[in-house]
Amino acid sequence: MSKNLEVTMLLDFYGDMLTEKQKDVIDLYYNQDLSLAEIADEVGISRQGVRDSIKRGEAVLFEMEGRLGFLKNFRLSEKAVAKITALANEIIDINRKQSSIGIIEVKAAEIIKEVQLLSQE
Repeated sequence: MSKNLEVTMLLDFYGDMLTEKQKDVIDLYYNQDLSLAEIADEVGISRQGVRDSIKRGEAVLFEMEGRLGFLKNFRLSEKAVAKITALANEIIDINRKQSSIGIIEVKAAEIIKEVQLLSQE
């Protein structure tokens, strides 16, 4: 079982869809970096029980992502925000080099400000 950042992100989006035990063991395994044996000792179940709980929880997380696509949409939004910001910065640079029309720079700066606000939500 390879540790995977995607599972951690899916846990953030869909963790409430898991049982408390599944959520706890996945958190301990992926976020706290505990071994199966350490988790078994902490939770009070067998190592195999921990592994099974992680596998079932992962299956639920990936199924929910397949149905709802929140993580995919989040990643697309992050890329779009970065692209919009880069384009607005290019507009500012071009305006400074080729024109003295300050309104273009002001409007591009407003775009950047709005994108930054969106990124913080």
